[in-house]
Amino acid sequence: MNILGIIGARSGSKGVKDKNIRRLLGKPLIGRIIETSKESKYISRVIVSTDSKHYADIAREFGAEVPFLRPEELSSDLSPDYDYVLHAVKWLKSNENYEPDIVVRLMATVPLQTTEDIDLCIEELMKDSSAHSAVVISEACQHPFKALKLVDDKKGGHYLVSYFSESGREVTPVARQNYEKAYFRSNIIACRLNKIYNTGSLTGDKVRYHIIPQERALDIDSEMDLIVVEELIKRLGKS
Repeated sequence: MNILGIIGARSGSKGVKDKNIRRLLGKPLIGRIIETSKESKYISRVIVSTDSKHYADIAREFGAEVPFLRPEELSSDLSPDYDYVLHAVKWLKSNENYEPDIVVRLMATVPLQTTEDIDLCIEELMKDSSAHSAVVISEACQHPFKALKLVDDKKGGHYLVSYFSESGREVTPVARQNYEKAYFRSNIIACRLNKIYNTGSLTGDKVRYHIIPQERALDIDSEMDLIVVEELIKRLGKS
């Protein structure tokens, strides 16, 4: 099968400036995911979708292709990943007459993900011909049912309530063992190309999965995350 890896790396990050090219133990995050994906035994081609010429130059240094620059209208904070992936596969079809069987959406901001994680995710999809996609997931550190929110008390202040039921009674702590396990995506998605076109999503309707430990799913959203991941790498002796 022809399998394409697409790494999204827009330049407008606000939480961590230039997050996708920030250095972690001397190597830019985008360089790490390029090297990790190029070691896959299934991915035949790795491209980067970015709106930045500077990012593109760095990506090429690590061996990725950057055949185009992403349009500005697909590079805002609110632009869904589906849009830039769809743009990429349409561009490759129109300009190179190239169409993969499977597209693997990857991101630079989960630096502890491994080549094995990528390959096992792809294998989950390949094992089930009826599956539309497969996603790498990890167990939630905090269960979603523990989420809280503030509601207007109509007196200039706020009450604290459960995010889902809007009940103050459910703000009471509940042991996580009482909940069915919950999971979050860990930013590797493998999807059949025809399902990207037909379902208007990166996952379609029937989704297989590969579970990884929470520490390998750490996502860089803040400066604190960078510090935590760097320290974890040092403690685990990771290269």
